[in-house]
Amino acid sequence: MTFTDQLWQDISPTYEAILTHGFVNELQTGNLPSPTFQYYIQQDALYLTDFSRALNQLAARATTPDDMLTFTLFAQNAILVERALHETYFSLYDIQPETAKMPACFAYTNYLLATTSLQSIAVGAAAVLPCFWIYRQVGKHIYERAIQENPYRSWIDTYAGDAFDQSVNQMLALTDKYAETAGALELAQMREAFRVSSRLEWYFWNDAYTQNRWLV
Repeated sequence: MTFTDQLWQDISPTYEAILTHGFVNELQTGNLPSPTFQYYIQQDALYLTDFSRALNQLAARATTPDDMLTFTLFAQNAILVERALHETYFSLYDIQPETAKMPACFAYTNYLLATTSLQSIAVGAAAVLPCFWIYRQVGKHIYERAIQENPYRSWIDTYAGDAFDQSVNQMLALTDKYAETAGALELAQMREAFRVSSRLEWYFWNDAYTQNRWLV
């Protein structure tokens, strides 16, 4: 069993909670209300900007040219490829870009930026991994069940597609490589970082589903 296999076992309850969440279920059936999806896309656009920054921080700290290039391409993809999907929905739903992060987005992005800048590159890699891996698994889960006429088909196809699948496999290989040379303390920190980011994935979708705002 690889280290990343162990990580996935650790977050099994969290992943099941994501699959059974109302946001994911209604996205799958195509019944997710437009305002809910609009909230999600607005926040996700803000998230991806900082996610790209976090990946660039890992690129700057990488010790090999190959790792530096991989993280740099991941960061570029977060801005160019995934934002293009957002722009499609911004136009389709006449959504205005949001400038204020709501609680889950704020917590998640700040956690990633802090972890990738202050912790080791191995711990930083474990922190960004859930955004890759959970999205792929959720995308494939929905793809297998969604009807072709689903209004969110573009989103589904992106995260269930071969290009994204390849990126996830690269990120998994990197994380396993870092785990091979990590000590016991660093491995524990990697596990905790992966768990925290996985929980924040659930909170991100839950904020959209509940239209959560700052209460004070």
